[in-house]
Amino acid sequence: MRGVTSEGGRLLIDGEPQLVLAGEIHYFRVPREQWADRLDALVEAGCNTVASYIPWLLHELPDGSLDVTGATRPDRDVAAFIDLCAERGLWFFARPGPFVMAELMNEGIPYRIYREHPELVPVGWDGVRTPSRTLDYLNPVFLAEVRRWYATVLPLIASRTVGNGGNVIALQLDNEIGMLAWVTNSPDLTPHLLADFRRWVLFRYAEPSVRYPVALADDAAWAAAVRSPQEAWAGALRVDLALFMRHRFARYVAELRSMAEVFGVRGVPFVINIHGTEAGGGEPFPIGISQLVQTYAGVPGMISGSDHYVGELTLQSTPDLYLMNAFQAAVNDPDQPLTSVEFEAGSGDYGDGMDTLVDPATVDLKTRLFVAQGNRLINWYLFAGGHNRPLDEPVGNGIDRIAFTGERHGFAAPVDPEGRRGQTYAATARAGRVMRTMAPWLAAMRPEPDNLQLGLVLDAYATEYHHPGSAVMTAVVDDLRRHRGAGPRRALTRSALLLGHQFGAVWLEREAPRPDAVLLLSSGQYLDGPVQRRLVDFVTAGGRLLLLGRVPCFDLAGEPCTVLADALGVRGLTFVTGADQYFPTVSAHAWAAPWPQTRVGWLEHIDPGAGTVLLSDQDGRPCGAEVSLGAGRVVLFAAELPSNLELFGRALNRLGATSRLSLHSPVPGVFGLTGADDRGQRLIHLINITGHSPEVRVGWDGSEPRALTLPPRTGVMLPRNLITPLGVIESADAELAEVRADRLSFGPGLAGAASEIRLRGPRPLVTGGELSGDGDTWVIRGRGPVSLQAECSR
Repeated sequence: MRGVTSEGGRLLIDGEPQLVLAGEIHYFRVPREQWADRLDALVEAGCNTVASYIPWLLHELPDGSLDVTGATRPDRDVAAFIDLCAERGLWFFARPGPFVMAELMNEGIPYRIYREHPELVPVGWDGVRTPSRTLDYLNPVFLAEVRRWYATVLPLIASRTVGNGGNVIALQLDNEIGMLAWVTNSPDLTPHLLADFRRWVLFRYAEPSVRYPVALADDAAWAAAVRSPQEAWAGALRVDLALFMRHRFARYVAELRSMAEVFGVRGVPFVINIHGTEAGGGEPFPIGISQLVQTYAGVPGMISGSDHYVGELTLQSTPDLYLMNAFQAAVNDPDQPLTSVEFEAGSGDYGDGMDTLVDPATVDLKTRLFVAQGNRLINWYLFAGGHNRPLDEPVGNGIDRIAFTGERHGFAAPVDPEGRRGQTYAATARAGRVMRTMAPWLAAMRPEPDNLQLGLVLDAYATEYHHPGSAVMTAVVDDLRRHRGAGPRRALTRSALLLGHQFGAVWLEREAPRPDAVLLLSSGQYLDGPVQRRLVDFVTAGGRLLLLGRVPCFDLAGEPCTVLADALGVRGLTFVTGADQYFPTVSAHAWAAPWPQTRVGWLEHIDPGAGTVLLSDQDGRPCGAEVSLGAGRVVLFAAELPSNLELFGRALNRLGATSRLSLHSPVPGVFGLTGADDRGQRLIHLINITGHSPEVRVGWDGSEPRALTLPPRTGVMLPRNLITPLGVIESADAELAEVRADRLSFGPGLAGAASEIRLRGPRPLVTGGELSGDGDTWVIRGRGPVSLQAECSR
């Protein structure tokens, strides 16, 4: 069947699983006569897809007319660019907005919209105009303008979808929806939105006037109550506004999708781009998931993609990226694949000032991590730079170009604005070629999590709006930010990963953890009642919980809620933080000992009830305990602990966590993951993010571990039972470099001076190694790259 679908987390094009490796090239920033050169560089780098924004701002002329055919400028011919991609054998991923960001003026919206429709421009807290260029998405006036844009651009895309014999495989609806309001903490509180919000409140609550004791029917009173909330309802408003905006964003996306389908776009997935990384960290990424979850989760024909900028892979950013993928997968339905539609590539020097120079190996290491976690589409952003041409009509803003980055754009990209291959191109191309070689297996493999799950409390990330003058809102948001996700200092995720565990996540507002799972959860004081009840039921039935953080005692609106504490018989007492000349420390007891007295940033004294004390401060006051509940157990660490493999390893062992992948490295920074398909083919992914060359011991499912030496800043995919044209690779401690119908080539081995490859099949011809064995199982050992060739092709 022609078209693009998803099934079991795989992306199928014309019915076949595919790994889509794309590069973002902005046709509108590259002269038309140079398009072919940029596409050739992309093909050379191993990519099979081109992605590009299609900016409304660029295609609308000063008189309001639209040109997408190149009638006024050659680089406005969208169809010609898509067709040129097809000529190069490349699929196309279309991103027509209406918002596109990409450092464009107004985020890609024409200036005319703001001039002619000032009612679309929101105000936020206290009626102050929003500092960003966001608009009221669902205002009928804006939707009418979007429909006019879509009516012009989408038919030419629709006629080129895969189902119609073309090369367009996906269409993104808008871009980073809700991001502008989040980063400015300025909700879009237009009169139109406030009226919509009031209808939502009246429908949701049986007694809305109790929740909001104001004259709800009075527009002015209602506007004041939301824009400048009193403390009596501030906690409730923070929760309601986030939930309402989820619902509103879903309605907005449904409107865009309906328009796209009316204009002929069918048979390809609609993509939602999730924003959320900030200042080189991925901790806030799930804010984007929280905002946009209802736009795609469980919605047929919709998929989501991550958008991340964290620089190099480090011991901080690696757990962040892993968590992003795990949480995104937890929200997806079983058929929806993971994708990354803005996957950071290049040198990281976004200011063109030689402020940053990312290790060229970074893009390879990140790509390996993402495909190991099941990503099926990766779009390297930005792959090729270009130039920002002048606006057709100057606006007097000091630059008068289509973007605010100056004349040149994409200085950090592997291909620079002038088309030269930059400092990271060679490394990027090597990564692309490896992925292209392994794509037939990667496209069908799924991650293999252990009996470990990370708890996602999505509402803990609904922190995008809080009035800066509200003590209630601020207290809740500060607590959630400190404790959610991977936990303080990323201790949960980092420790589990470095111990060799593979794990997914479970969305606790929607479902309970697996009965056999050990649940990792970080929580502060604020945790909603239904989630607390779900945790109690899980543990009572035999579940095991490692809880890092404070004892929950409030719901997310700030109301008392002690369901979990009551069940455990544990109480939080005093909260202690480090201060000038005061250094809180903890010591371990019972099975958690021995562990040296360790300084922490904060701790909470607890009354452990009938539990066993595991941690205490220097005065012997408990701040950690093990508690039995029904058939299950809870280990509570109420302190800001560092990632420590000894302490967290004991806790996980105590709770019964197991790992099929045995991974031991003397240097922290080696990560291992596995993926397998329905036929038992498997890849062991090893990623060394450090500058060291540690000897790592790696074993699988009880096998005798092998000692492998990983070069600095490298990754490998080691085959297990991989079906190839020459036979089944039972195991190899070297990565496949080339696969042909009559030939297999391997890179250098990792097992000391010699590599070992075990092949089941006809006797091969060997170059670069020695062959032994008989029957149909062969062992090949070599000291460098090894090639195997079918005898019949000699």
